[in-house]
Amino acid sequence: MIQITRRAFGATLAAGAAVAVLPRPAQALDLASAKALIDRAIAEVNTVINSGKAEQAMYKDFEAIFAKYADVNAIARSALGPASRSASAAEMKAFTRAYQGYIGRKYGRRFREFIGGRIEVVDAKPLKSYFEVISVAHLQGEAPFDLRWHVSNKSGKDLFFNIIIEGVNMLASEREEVGAMLKQNKGDINALIAALNAA
Repeated sequence: MIQITRRAFGATLAAGAAVAVLPRPAQALDLASAKALIDRAIAEVNTVINSGKAEQAMYKDFEAIFAKYADVNAIARSALGPASRSASAAEMKAFTRAYQGYIGRKYGRRFREFIGGRIEVVDAKPLKSYFEVISVAHLQGEAPFDLRWHVSNKSGKDLFFNIIIEGVNMLASEREEVGAMLKQNKGDINALIAALNAA
């Protein structure tokens, strides 16, 4: 079983891009749009964690939220790191699909910890060439903790590409984890894809 902590919850939707993958200045995105995007994503997360659904159904819901609100292609490229530059288009497509499913299962697995909890947006501000939306997670029996969502429209759509949880950059953490998995598989991307599908 994959173990995560409450710090990793925000990555239910997100997970993974490296700090190096920063978006160019947004053209049509504004503060209100960035906040609205995360408001919608969080509303769906709150619905899932308190839905009472079976575990496997929750995995699929979390994966769908990630696919809908995150810049999955950029996140997957960053998670794969330097290997993404030598991967073929077919390998990147397969990796991205496998990684998306892996994220849904990885962070859905511990859903019971979040039943009865909620996440709420409390602020938003411009940050460099993108926007940061600040939210707070309230879980039963836990002190509230901070989640900061980085939103851009580099892909042509308003999407989030990073989450900072209590100062921890989850995207960099995901890149480190995937890098370790790739190393375990001797740099073989197809073997990594199989490992993600099996995880």
